[in-house]
Amino acid sequence: MAKADAWGLPTGGLWRRWRWSRRIKVEGNARILAAPAYERLLAIEPYLRKAIPALIVLFLLVIAAVRFLSLMTWHDDIERDAKSMLGLMASNVAQSVQIASKEGLPSVNEARTLLNEATIQAGTPRSWVVAITNDDFVTLAATGDHGEALISKPLDNMMFGGQPLFMFGERAGVLTVRMNNIDWFASVSILPGRAGAAVVLAPVDSVFLGWRRSVSLNVTLFVLMAGVLMAILYAYFSQAARAEAADQIYVEAHQRIDLALLRGKSGLWDWDLSRGKMYWSRSMYEILGYEPTDAMLSFGEVASIVHPEDTDLFAMANRIVSREIDHIDQIFRMRNAAGNWVWMRARAQVVDPDASEIHLIGIAVDVSEQRSLAQRSEAADQRLRMAIENITESFVLWDSSNRLVMSNTKFQQDTGLSPAEIVPGMRREELEYRMNPIRAERRLTPMSDNSGAVTHERQLADGRWLQVTEIKTRDGGTVAVGTDISQIKQQQEKLVESERRLMSTIHDLYVARKAEQDRSRELVLLNREYMKETERAEAANRAKSEFLANMSHELRTPLNAIIGFSELMEQGIFGPLGNDRYQEYVSDIYASGTYLLGVINDILDMSKIEAGQFSINREAVDLSPLILETVRVVSLQATKKDIEVHTDIPDSLTVRCDRRALKQILINLLSNAVKFTVQGGNVTLRARPIDGKLVMLIKDTGCGIPSDALKKLGRPFEQVENQFSKSHTGSGLGLAISRSLTDLHGGTLRIRSKEGVGTVVRVTLPLDE
Repeated sequence: MAKADAWGLPTGGLWRRWRWSRRIKVEGNARILAAPAYERLLAIEPYLRKAIPALIVLFLLVIAAVRFLSLMTWHDDIERDAKSMLGLMASNVAQSVQIASKEGLPSVNEARTLLNEATIQAGTPRSWVVAITNDDFVTLAATGDHGEALISKPLDNMMFGGQPLFMFGERAGVLTVRMNNIDWFASVSILPGRAGAAVVLAPVDSVFLGWRRSVSLNVTLFVLMAGVLMAILYAYFSQAARAEAADQIYVEAHQRIDLALLRGKSGLWDWDLSRGKMYWSRSMYEILGYEPTDAMLSFGEVASIVHPEDTDLFAMANRIVSREIDHIDQIFRMRNAAGNWVWMRARAQVVDPDASEIHLIGIAVDVSEQRSLAQRSEAADQRLRMAIENITESFVLWDSSNRLVMSNTKFQQDTGLSPAEIVPGMRREELEYRMNPIRAERRLTPMSDNSGAVTHERQLADGRWLQVTEIKTRDGGTVAVGTDISQIKQQQEKLVESERRLMSTIHDLYVARKAEQDRSRELVLLNREYMKETERAEAANRAKSEFLANMSHELRTPLNAIIGFSELMEQGIFGPLGNDRYQEYVSDIYASGTYLLGVINDILDMSKIEAGQFSINREAVDLSPLILETVRVVSLQATKKDIEVHTDIPDSLTVRCDRRALKQILINLLSNAVKFTVQGGNVTLRARPIDGKLVMLIKDTGCGIPSDALKKLGRPFEQVENQFSKSHTGSGLGLAISRSLTDLHGGTLRIRSKEGVGTVVRVTLPLDE
C-alpha cells in the first residue's frame, strides 16, 4: 500500500513522477509561449540597434527645430510689442505736450515735468530715451540713461537712418536707427504745425535682453540633453558590445568544450534526480549518432537505450536517492542511432550531498576502442605464446628480479623439469637447482654488436649440446634461447680430427724431405704419399664445404620461420602487441635473424663456390640500370651516416655476365665502402670499357687498410682488425665471395688502400665470354 504524507497525498514513486510531469509540462508551455516572442526579438535586435542612433539624432533635430521656431516667433512678438509700445509712447507724449501748452512749445522745466510723468505712467525702462524737441529737432528735454547726452543736440543729424521719422512722423512707423554706435528702435510724433516733435528711443539690445538669455538657456539645456543622450547612447553601445562579446565568448567557450568532449569521445551528463530528468551535451548525441536537442531527457528515455544486462538506471537512481552512494563509475553498453552497441564508461558525482534535491554531474566516455584494443592485445599475446611454444629452440624469460615469467615446452624438455615444477614467479636459483646437471659449459667470445648478449655452449646429461644465448632486456630482465648444436659439434670434432691428422702428415713429409734429400726414390715415394694426403685434405675440405652448405640449408629453415613470424608481429598484421617492450623485442629478433640469415647465405655461397657447385649463367646485362639498382640498395645505409654515393657510368654499356653474381659483387663492395667510411664521407663508383674489358672502380674515403693486411683480404672469414672496424660486425665473407665470383667470370679484383685516406677496389671483367 502506498504511503501518504501529512496532507493525505501518496508519497510513492508514481505520485512523484506525476508531479514531475505536471511541472515539466507547465515549464514546457511557458517556453512554447515565450519562445516565438524571444526569437522575434532576437531577429529584430540588429535592426533596433542600428535604428537607435538615428532615432536619437532625429529626436534632437525635432526638438531643436521646434524650439528654434518658438524662439524666432517669440523674437518677432517682442519686436512687434516693443515697436507698438514705442509708437504709443511717442503719440502719448505728443498729446501731453499739446494739452499742456496749447500755444507753442512748453518751457524746458515744463517739458521735463511732462516727460517724467509720462515715463512714470507708462513704466518705461531706464534704458529707453523719451525726448521733446523744438521745430529744428533740437532736444529740449530727455529722460533715461542716455537722455542727458542728447539735450541741446539735433536728433535728426545724430540718427543714421532716421530721416523718414522726422519727415513723416507717425506715418513712418518705428524704424531701427543707429546713434552713438548703438542700434535703437525709434518712433517720432510730430507736433501740430511742426512746432516740435516727441521722440521715443529703445536700445535694441535691451529690448531683446530677456530673449537672448532665454536663447542661451535653451541652447545650454539642449547641449546638456544632447550630451546626456549621447552618453546614454555610448553606454548602450558599450554595454551592447560587452554583451555581444560576452555572448561570443560564451559561444566560443561552449564550442571549445563541445569540440574537446567530441575529440575525446566524451559527453557531459547532468542528472536531476529530483525531477527525473537528464541533460546531455551535444558531444553525447554525436557519439551515439542521435539528433542533438536542448530538451531534457527522461530517465526512461535513457534507460531504454542502455543494455539491460549491464546496469539498471532506475535501481542506481534509487540507491543515490536513498543516500547509499554519492557517486557512480560504471561501464555499460548503449544503443546508438544505427542500432549498434557502444561501450560507455559513466562517471558522476553528487554536487551537494546535503541538498534536499539531489543533482549529479559527470561525464560518459566512449571506451569501445579501448575494449577492442584490449581484446586484440590479448589475442596477440596468445598468438605470441603459441609461436614461442612451437619454435624448435628452448625459450625462457626472466624478469629484472630473476623470477620466471614464461617458458616453452622445449625448455622443460632440455632442463628435465616437469610442468608442475615450472611455475611463473619462481626464482631462477631455485629453478636451476632442480634442473638436470650439466656435463660441460663453455662461454663463447661475445660479438661486438653492443647488444650485451652472452652465449654459452652446454653439454647436457644426455650428451646433447646446446648453444644458449642470453640477452638483457631494457627493463632489466633476461631472455634465454637455446639451440641444439649436437650435430654441428660432432662435425666440428670430425673436422678437427681430420685437420690434426692432415697437419701431422704435412709435418712428417716436411721432416722426411729435409732428412732424406739424397734419397730421391724415397722422396718420390714420400711425395706420392704427400699427394695422397693432400687429396685426402682436399676431400676433407670439400666435405667441410658440403657440410657447411647442407647445414646452411638446415639453419635457414628455422631462421626463415623466426624472421617471418617476427616480421608479422612487428608489422602488427593481427593487431598490436600491447606493450612497447614487446615491439622492441620483436624488432631485435627480426634484426638478429636477418643478420644471421645473411651470414648463412654468405657461407652457403662460399661453400658452393669452393665445392665447384656455383654455375655462371651469362646473359646480356645493361650495366647502368643494374648499378643504379645496386646503389639504391645501399642508399639507406649511406643516408644514415650522411655519406654521398656518386656514380660515373656510361648511359649505354652492355656486358655478358651473370646478373645475380655481378649484383652481389657490387653490393658487397659498396656495403664495405659505406660501412668503413666515416660520417659525412664519400663513395664513388666508376665504370668504363677499356680494351674489351669492363673496369669498375669503387673508391671511398674510409679508414683505409694497413699495407701488411692487404694480402689477407679476400680469404674466407678474414677481416682486418683496426680501431674503426671493431665497431662493425661482419663475417669477412663478402670480399671473398666477390673475389671468387670475379674469378669465375675470368676477371680480376685488386685492392689499393692507404690507412687513414681511403680504399680503391678495381674489378675487371671481360665484356664478352
